[in-house]
Amino acid sequence: MTRSDTRRDRKKEHIEHYLKSTYRNNTLFEHIYIEHCSLPELDFGEVDTCTDFLGKTIGHPIMINAMTGGTNFSREINRELSKIAKKHNIPMAVGSQTIALEDGDSHKSFKIVRDTMGDNGVVLANLSGHASIDEVKYAIEMIEADGIQIHLNPAQELTMREGDRKFKGILNNVENIVSHIDRPVIVKEVGFGVSGDVANRLYEVGVRYIDISGKGGTNFIEIEDKRNDKIDFSDIYCWGIPTALSLIQCRSISRDLKLISSGGIRTSLDILKSLVLGADMVGIGGMILRKLIEDGYDAADSYIEGLIYKLKILMLLTGSKDLDALKKVPYKVKGELKDLLV
Repeated sequence: MTRSDTRRDRKKEHIEHYLKSTYRNNTLFEHIYIEHCSLPELDFGEVDTCTDFLGKTIGHPIMINAMTGGTNFSREINRELSKIAKKHNIPMAVGSQTIALEDGDSHKSFKIVRDTMGDNGVVLANLSGHASIDEVKYAIEMIEADGIQIHLNPAQELTMREGDRKFKGILNNVENIVSHIDRPVIVKEVGFGVSGDVANRLYEVGVRYIDISGKGGTNFIEIEDKRNDKIDFSDIYCWGIPTALSLIQCRSISRDLKLISSGGIRTSLDILKSLVLGADMVGIGGMILRKLIEDGYDAADSYIEGLIYKLKILMLLTGSKDLDALKKVPYKVKGELKDLLV
């Protein structure tokens, strides 16, 4: 079996095990309190969720986050998801393109996203922190990407039976990528959160976009555990930084650091709280994938449409006409999240 075959099988297994996953960590968003406003002095039609992202105007601060690619099955998933992204004018990131560096036949499963979304859509490429400059350029050119996610996934790799075991030099490599690539570079976790310390180290080497991908969403320790028949990792399923905590820590680094809140974002209230806490964008992956595979395109599309509509309701109920106003809404932290911030 070739390396491409192995990666192709792994991508399919990841989706299968995600759909069967049962363990759920807590994002701690329930510990954020936002006060209701009975006198918003706004009409619903005035609420505006448009924003600028990577040089293009999008309809809403929601993106379909990196999930898959490389197989015929993945191609169909990406085609359906990109149709939803185009319809609602929101960004979409493809899954890791590492397989496409070795296997030309896999390219169409990634290119389908740009083909569907057209020139006006915001599309993100995706590679690991080990990627070379040439590989990054290749991944971007493949889908005419507006930017690239460089993912950090040591927790996943270490529980993956065939995963990487070497993580030295990744920060220097990220710095090199940022310095030599003419597109925005978004450093992304894969579900275990970015700490304030790591965000600061990334900021110091020039990174200006971070997708925190905190604990509370897709759990790759659980997924890889299901693929690993030699070691039981169930006792560390709880590992990671809850999304709300990661977001607050990273927001304290600098106001010009653009943050994407992801990791267990499931509801419009999660989106609202993310934006109030300082996120510039909110990423959704697992929930929309589950809707698409289990219930079909219409259900996945209705899910996104519902999130957008309810986000506008909640914005009005905080007296926020637009996203700039929403970022000024006060909030209070309570419970476990408050204890962790001390």
